[in-house]
Amino acid sequence: MYAIIKTGGKQYKVSAGDEIYVEKLDAADGETVEFETLMVENEGVVTMGGKVTGQVVKTGKGKKILVFKYKAKKNYRRRQGHRQPYTNVVIDSIA
Repeated sequence: MYAIIKTGGKQYKVSAGDEIYVEKLDAADGETVEFETLMVENEGVVTMGGKVTGQVVKTGKGKKILVFKYKAKKNYRRRQGHRQPYTNVVIDSIA
């Protein structure tokens, strides 16, 4: 059994017990969250809609990426770092 959920502008294929990293959610560590379900597959039977619940494990920031802007022969260089915030969620159940 698996479900397709949508959160943070992205879609994820999840099953019960999966651990996923999603865009930052407004939920504290240990809270239960519900996701919008697009599709649920159960033993070959596909249904639309449903409910997926999960528990927030932790929130944090990802690894730093460097954004470097450069224009040749113009002495223009800009370096900027970025760390994307995320929420780590463990899927409890699919209904």
